[in-house]
Amino acid sequence: MAQLEKLEGNKAKLTITVDAETFRKALNEAYRKTAGRYPVQGFRKGKAPRKIIETYYGEGVFFEDAFELCWGDAYDAAVKEHDLFVVDRPDVDIVSIGENEGVTYVAEVTLKPEVTLGEYKGIAVPKADYTVSDEDVDKALEAERENQARFVDVDRPAENGDRVLLDYSGSVDGEKFDGGTAEDQTLVLGSNTFIPGFEDQLVGIKAGESRDVNVTFPTEYHAENLAGKAAVFACTVKAVQKKELPEIDDDFIGDISEFETVDAWKADKKAKMVEEKKQYMDNMRENLAIKGACDNATVDIPAVMIDRQVDYMVQDIKYRLAGSGLDWDTYLKYLNTTEQAMRENYRTEAEARVKMQLVIDAIAKAENVAATDEEIEEEIKKYAESGNTDVETFKATLTDGDREYLADRVAVDKTVKLIVDAAVETEEPEKAE
Repeated sequence: MAQLEKLEGNKAKLTITVDAETFRKALNEAYRKTAGRYPVQGFRKGKAPRKIIETYYGEGVFFEDAFELCWGDAYDAAVKEHDLFVVDRPDVDIVSIGENEGVTYVAEVTLKPEVTLGEYKGIAVPKADYTVSDEDVDKALEAERENQARFVDVDRPAENGDRVLLDYSGSVDGEKFDGGTAEDQTLVLGSNTFIPGFEDQLVGIKAGESRDVNVTFPTEYHAENLAGKAAVFACTVKAVQKKELPEIDDDFIGDISEFETVDAWKADKKAKMVEEKKQYMDNMRENLAIKGACDNATVDIPAVMIDRQVDYMVQDIKYRLAGSGLDWDTYLKYLNTTEQAMRENYRTEAEARVKMQLVIDAIAKAENVAATDEEIEEEIKKYAESGNTDVETFKATLTDGDREYLADRVAVDKTVKLIVDAAVETEEPEKAE
């Protein structure tokens, strides 16, 4: 039996006793595993009797190892006995210990917090509107046309929209600075790619001409040594090129797609845009409904749960960087930050994610939402198919923990659907962001 005392801040204290017989067995096991650590004159390593080792090194020589062998089972039983949902490793302190009395220890734990639910049905979401206009399709086609544009040399002064090929060399107070010199750079005038004011001063220049461009770096420029400073760029334009766009006709469509006519391309594009808009709208409505339910709920989230979520978020970035061959330290240097600063920046989002998980769990409990055997089987089938694996073969690899995870996923999906289905649509979707 274990005694339970609830503490403030989602904490609890378990006072747990391991009986003398169980502890003696643990002592014998500890002796068998660790006797070799304790040399005794006249005995080969690890062969000295337990009592002789205890005489040489003290009665409690095996207590610590024995405790490590037996406290966990007693702790697990205590957690189960009191039906606790523990969210972190316990802080364990021994109260008393002895071969003839067993062990009494205290385990202080952090518990999953209770959620006070507010309204989670009737959350306002935008009215579902999956309409795609002909104008939207025309804009998409024009974007394809822009992607196929080409630039050709012209013998005239440069205009906005033209592309120039240039060399430049920048200086501040007469001194050149790192990164301020380049050759054979292309720049589309009016694209606002360079420092504000730079492109405007090249309008009217012709191929073969040189010109000094005077600019001031923004006060929040990424290079601190240049921020807010006046600079002069000596520029030489080697070529002026105008943009030529292809005609939109059936030949153009045949070049950029598998379709033979403009109408066929438009019909396919419209169908895809409708599907994309549907996915976007459905995701937005779902996010707003869940956010509303979370905003209406209150919960005191233990710091350890937020810390752990931050750990997951940082680790996820590290995994993705490793997959792309990028080094973590180089990534931090590029962002001009530290891991600690990044972790602090993630805390707000991490807290929101933890709260969402807790609120969804609480709603599922309040609504008695659970996965049926049939739903779990369907989820297993989906996972098997996504991995191109035979269903029965896949099922044979699943542990009880895997099945519990899949059941939880089904329950979460059902709970989210319950929240979204109970939401109330507004009439002006464009204003709901």
